Amino acid sequence: MRKSLITIFRVLIGLLFIFSGLIKANDPLGFGYKLQEYFEVFHIGFLNDYATAIAILLCALEIILGGAILLGIRAIQVSWGLLLLIIFFTFLTFYSAAFDVVKSCGCFGDAIPLTPWQSFSKDVILLVLIVYIFIHRKNIQSLIKSEKGQKRTLVILTIISVGFGLYTYNYLPVIDFLPYKIGANIPEEMRIPPGAPQDVYEITYTLKNKKTGGSKTMTDKEYLKTEIWKDENWEIVGNPESKLIKKGFDVKIKDLKITDSQGTDYNVELLENPYYNLVVVAYDLDNTNGKAIGNLNALAMNAAENYNIRTVLLTANSAKDALEFSKKNNLLTEIFYADAVPLKSMVRANPGVLLLKGGTIVNKWHYHTLPSYQELEEKYFSKNQ
Repeated sequence: MRKSLITIFRVLIGLLFIFSGLIKANDPLGFGYKLQEYFEVFHIGFLNDYATAIAILLCALEIILGGAILLGIRAIQVSWGLLLLIIFFTFLTFYSAAFDVVKSCGCFGDAIPLTPWQSFSKDVILLVLIVYIFIHRKNIQSLIKSEKGQKRTLVILTIISVGFGLYTYNYLPVIDFLPYKIGANIPEEMRIPPGAPQDVYEITYTLKNKKTGGSKTMTDKEYLKTEIWKDENWEIVGNPESKLIKKGFDVKIKDLKITDSQGTDYNVELLENPYYNLVVVAYDLDNTNGKAIGNLNALAMNAAENYNIRTVLLTANSAKDALEFSKKNNLLTEIFYADAVPLKSMVRANPGVLLLKGGTIVNKWHYHTLPSYQELEEKYFSKNQ
């Protein structure tokens, strides 16, 4: 019985750690942004510049430990690693839930968003399983008998896990779980469809009796049903409390507002353009790749001259910084502004490029994989004539 439990728990833990590591390694920049939230909470913001590197290493560690426990390699050391890691994760998720500081832990990236309490519950279950594995760690037999084979397997696991994180960081996620994925229509993702369920709130009133001084609380439904409002002896005191009891339809894109330097809204003009247009996303101009900006400048010029393709640059920087950047790099693109959060979600690169048509994301690229003008012309522009 004990041997069977150990095997079952090893398989569950191993597969879950591998899955969790791969999902986050698919989008190390996104996981890095989540780590920065934790860094701010614990006042260790000096680590922000290293968030992505830490993210890649943490994801690799999850995959390596998951694969090792699944195969029974170095069971004693791996059990220690799993125990320390799950204690660390359990503390983080409990702190997030108890103090409401980080709304989503990012345990499974954007693929499976979990609330802090859901994440904490998951970690508690894993903690119990890992503690059992830890207690019986000396009874775990490796599926790979030779020491050389075990070392080789660990090396392969390390190369694959780290390599995958570096690949997705330098290109783009293999699977895009964000609302700005290829094929998505941005205006549609921002609208609530007709007839969609709305949020349902419960309002609670505090009432005080003028004669007796007694008080009571009741919901808005109880307030109307009992018709207590007809009794002049009772009066509402303080402000009513509103509580969400049923979540309605939630739009996927809710925080995107594109403006010019004067604050004029350009969402409709830019996102509902029926023709091809290129959107360069450089949320942080101070750290954007200069060589890529130069290549994009040339691309924008050719696209405008030959096909009247409009190219705009979106940034979260101030108008003053953007103007200086534009002069320094002789930008030919118009500059517009949006919050950094949606810009980071649009494309995991700084800069990255989206090709839009009628608000639909036709394609997008990391600056490491920017297409040439000739490629864009052949595949898209010339077919639009």
